[in-house]
Amino acid sequence: MIKKIIVSACLLLSLVTFAQEGTASPYSFYGIGDVRFKGTHETRAMGGIAVEQDSIHMNLQNPASFASLKLTTFSLGGTNSSTNLKTETKSAKASRTTLDYLAVGLPLGKFGVGFGLIPYSSVGYKIRSLSTGTENNQSFNGTGGLNKAFLGVGYKITSDLSLGADVNYNFGKIETNNFEYITDIAIGTRELNEVDLSGVNFNIGMMYQTKIYKKVSLFSSLNYSLESTLKSKNTRNIATALYNSNFDLAIVDILEDIKTEENLKVPSKYAISAGIGEAKKWLVGIGYTFQGAGSLSNSYNALDNVSYEKHQKYNIGGYYIPNYNAFSSYAKRVTYRGGFRYEKTGLIINSEPIKDMAVSLGFGLPLTGTFSNVNIGLEFGKKGTTSAGLVEENYANVSIGFSLNEQWFVKRKFN
Repeated sequence: MIKKIIVSACLLLSLVTFAQEGTASPYSFYGIGDVRFKGTHETRAMGGIAVEQDSIHMNLQNPASFASLKLTTFSLGGTNSSTNLKTETKSAKASRTTLDYLAVGLPLGKFGVGFGLIPYSSVGYKIRSLSTGTENNQSFNGTGGLNKAFLGVGYKITSDLSLGADVNYNFGKIETNNFEYITDIAIGTRELNEVDLSGVNFNIGMMYQTKIYKKVSLFSSLNYSLESTLKSKNTRNIATALYNSNFDLAIVDILEDIKTEENLKVPSKYAISAGIGEAKKWLVGIGYTFQGAGSLSNSYNALDNVSYEKHQKYNIGGYYIPNYNAFSSYAKRVTYRGGFRYEKTGLIINSEPIKDMAVSLGFGLPLTGTFSNVNIGLEFGKKGTTSAGLVEENYANVSIGFSLNEQWFVKRKFN
């Protein structure tokens, strides 16, 4: 059954990944877009903490975790995001529904293999700048993003120590459409930019756990992403366009395409986390992520008032299960999760660093008679600021994910 679900979901996500608008943030104009959370909804509900060597849930943040899987695991998740955007004088609302990840984990003795597809970054904005008199008005639209297809292997050196590595093929397309016009004149200039991105990057990881007191264990995780390069093939087209009240453009005069190629630098990143807890009962963990300042601005979005700094993220979270084996009470078998994260995104606009912070909670709902579960998450956060002429985003995310488990590769006892 799970094999049919995997094939159908892979085809679905392959199509949706290219078509969906994964964000409504105006900050997605910069760099390669709004970078998405890399992880399952189980992890996201705990503020991003993924430190335990779990046997039935996939950990997409550290490939060493694949070695701990005991059952074939299929993970799929999506999110509905509602955002209130405001400046010092105006406000607007936006909503998006996205598929967030599709992954499969295979246990192979001391080895574990994981593969899947993840939207890595998203571009999705519609901005209109109106002026008075004879000054130019501007309209900015952007769509697309970057995706990751990954393949990872984990190996359990001892019962407590695992190592792993994965390779990611990055691919995607970003399209921006800028239109300038003068009030009451139904003609203007349209600039269309199409950017094809591709590249490969590698991650290595380690996970270690040890018992420190009776049933209480210490968990730790270390993950390092090597510096990589994204190849960017850019096509710019400038044309004269007519428009109506709905800003539908009719192109009347097109200049020849301008094609260029650039190499964007994705800096190295490391993430370290630690926690204490009792397996299948409770866990509390903390984490820290650091990434150097990259060179991700392209020819179409490089601005004098924009710069990039080091990215840093701090998170804390955990879970609690009242009684994992309480067959008479479903509520006691539910996993209750919570967490908090604070993030310096690395983007600086008008000398103002853009920060993102959120509180999250979630519930892991077991499917009776199986090791599978449905995971529901809620996240409430704020990104940006109204200072320095910028935009503040207040968002609420409702996520649902499936972690389905089945035993494969069982040797037949009877022919």
